[in-house]
Amino acid sequence: MSALASDAAEANPPTLCPRCGTQVAARLLHCPACRWLVHGEALRQLALHAEQSDARGDAAGARAAWRRALELLPRDSAQHAEVARRVDAIGRLIEQQGLPTEPAARLGRSAIDSGAGADEATSRSFGALGGAAAGITAVGLLVWKLKAVIAFLLTKGKLLLLGLTQGSTFFSMLLSLGVYWTVFGWMFALGLVLSIYVHEIGHVAALRRLGIRASAPMFIPGLGALVRLKEYPASPREDARVGLAGPIWGLGASLLAYAAFHATGWPILAAIARVGAWLNLFNLIPVWQLDGSRGLRALPRSGRWFIVAAAAAIGLVIQEMLYLLIAAAAAFQALAKDAAPEPDARTLTEFLILLTGLGALCAVTVPGLP
Repeated sequence: MSALASDAAEANPPTLCPRCGTQVAARLLHCPACRWLVHGEALRQLALHAEQSDARGDAAGARAAWRRALELLPRDSAQHAEVARRVDAIGRLIEQQGLPTEPAARLGRSAIDSGAGADEATSRSFGALGGAAAGITAVGLLVWKLKAVIAFLLTKGKLLLLGLTQGSTFFSMLLSLGVYWTVFGWMFALGLVLSIYVHEIGHVAALRRLGIRASAPMFIPGLGALVRLKEYPASPREDARVGLAGPIWGLGASLLAYAAFHATGWPILAAIARVGAWLNLFNLIPVWQLDGSRGLRALPRSGRWFIVAAAAAIGLVIQEMLYLLIAAAAAFQALAKDAAPEPDARTLTEFLILLTGLGALCAVTVPGLP
């Protein structure tokens, strides 16, 4: 099972409010008495950085600054809601126009660590600063394909290898491998662990595209793995991009295992593809912090009912009970009051592709098994 966990913002040392003298406890972002912002000066610097990045056409840089600012604002404040809207708006612009997702210059911690203190006028002006900011021959086709392979190795492939360089990921992965090995044998255990790993790297890739800081994947034997978020997604749309990225990469891993089965004829590879697909399908149940829940939050009521109908239909066709659980939970969510106000075509499309693709793999025949 996969989940995304969240870490709270870094602790602040206790201080006295310069406006009313009230002691502000560690980790508080504002004075409980007068709402003075502890990181007011840092917020002003981040807003200035966002404004300058926007002026340079560096949308990713502006988004990074505003996202960092979210860490320093109380989640129930009007400023937090306004900055979250800015982050989401810039994200939509980057997504629609295919703009770079990496800032032109890395945002350091200096603005955050620059000290506390700002009056109420500064906090009001903070909310107003910044802005949202094929080949046609056989040779050409071959070159294009080679470029695609090279691009994958330099981006996604590099990311897959990068995770293995993290001690927490590598050693927890070995521990899980040992546990599964004793039950299923080494080959299936290795395939299972790699399937979970690819799923988690999918989350990491989406987080990096959105500029959200997070830990490397951590494996929990018998339960799966998780990635701890150091920042929060700014909107249900961003949360859906992160949540569904795991199953999308997991679907890719299962398809690769099934292709390898057809190439080699080894039944164990078909089993790995089928179980990997089932695990990713389980994560689409829209409950708790599972990935399906994150995806459904970005859909309006009509989109949620569409998922209910699709899941029920596919479940009846392939006789897989998980689909009925997905349909039931999605129906419950469709009746809830937190439906998104506007449609998100990408989230709905990704959810439907996952339901269809994972269902097809869950229905594959493994030689020697019913």
